[in-house]
Amino acid sequence: MSSNVNIPSQSSISAPTPQNTPLTTAPISHQLSRPTVPDIQEGDDEDDGEEPPTSPSPGHNVGRAGVSGLGPEQTAILTQLVQGKLSSLVGKSSGYIESLPVEVKRNVEGLKGIQIQFTKLQKQHKMEVLELERKYLALYNPLFDRRYAITSGAAAPTRAEVTAGEAQSLEEDPEYVALPPTSPPFTPISPTITSTPGIPQFWLTALRNHVGLSDLITDRDAEALKYLTDIRVSYLEGNEAGFKLTFFFEENEFFSDKELTKTYVYRDELGYEGDFVFEKAIGCEIKWKEEKDLTKSFEIKKQRNKNTNRTRLIRKAHPTESFFNFFSPPTPPDEDAIENGEVNDDELEDIEERLELDFQIGEDFKERIIPRAVDYFTGKALEYEDIGMDDEDDDDEFDEDDEDEDDEEEDSDDEEHDAHAHARKPPRRTGGEPGAATVDPKEDCKQQ
Repeated sequence: MSSNVNIPSQSSISAPTPQNTPLTTAPISHQLSRPTVPDIQEGDDEDDGEEPPTSPSPGHNVGRAGVSGLGPEQTAILTQLVQGKLSSLVGKSSGYIESLPVEVKRNVEGLKGIQIQFTKLQKQHKMEVLELERKYLALYNPLFDRRYAITSGAAAPTRAEVTAGEAQSLEEDPEYVALPPTSPPFTPISPTITSTPGIPQFWLTALRNHVGLSDLITDRDAEALKYLTDIRVSYLEGNEAGFKLTFFFEENEFFSDKELTKTYVYRDELGYEGDFVFEKAIGCEIKWKEEKDLTKSFEIKKQRNKNTNRTRLIRKAHPTESFFNFFSPPTPPDEDAIENGEVNDDELEDIEERLELDFQIGEDFKERIIPRAVDYFTGKALEYEDIGMDDEDDDDEFDEDDEDEDDEEEDSDDEEHDAHAHARKPPRRTGGEPGAATVDPKEDCKQQ
């Protein structure tokens, strides 16, 4: 273990650092080594001609005691100065590469050439993997067709399918009770007349069990998502890399579309870590029925005519939170607008966060929800989600020495307990802001 290794305290051994990359930008606040400023001797120690300063100022030498003699305000100022200095150094050349001999520099440039070859092979690798995914999606689709037939009630599962499912349930839960035997598998009389129940609200339940989507689905959205019958993924054709999500709906009172689509396009170049990087998302225009737009809330106001003094009622629409905003993705501002200062930093950060969330949800549909819809319906998928990680991180900020104090606080009255309960951190928001910027859809939602 590291505690058994003797490390000389005055070691001068150090590794060259091509760039200044400190492990942390706040050494004081993280209780790391504290900077000290050596004494500056001016004249003899016994010279009492000058009065010493009453309190050191930021940047003033503070003697061998380091910063331990500073007050809280002075320590905070010094911390900010150190943080600012370190932040300005991060990423800048330390001069090490420039100081290398010419022959060594030539070797470094040769390694860069090898890296270029690697990057080309890496892209070829990713494109072949994408082709392999296309191949296996064609093999998955018959299984997804079978899933749709069962959930919609068009067909019943076979004995072999039920037996395999029960075997897995028993393996996961030894106390699982087997289902009673049934009659032979059901065969529908016609595509529209069935006597098998299917699985009501299968996709609505599955989506609500997804951590990221549960906060986006409002009660109003749920009424419309009851008509969601299937979700499929398909890959873009040709040289364009990306995928399209298609949501299938029954006839409903909210919109006339039978299908809603969302397309994600990858960039031509891979990211630094060798993965595809999203370039843009393309939604579709939803054909809402009158007064059924779930992405808007309506307010009735009185308006008075200045000339006739008559009043009338007007209906104003306001953007509101809704799962269906997913089909109107945010669009980043162009580079010219950013360079001209037309978009401030806060707005840019907000757009980036919403884009990141949108891309993550699209990826989750493709990689998790569609392939494992039944696991989200039953809740099994939640066992593999990172739930409560934020709370665990928050707990690390508290010392374990306070256990005795916590035991004493348990005897406090109910009012104090309620006050602490309301002071808990609210759940992390995962949805976008109302009225998010949208892109002009390049393909309309299909109607059948």
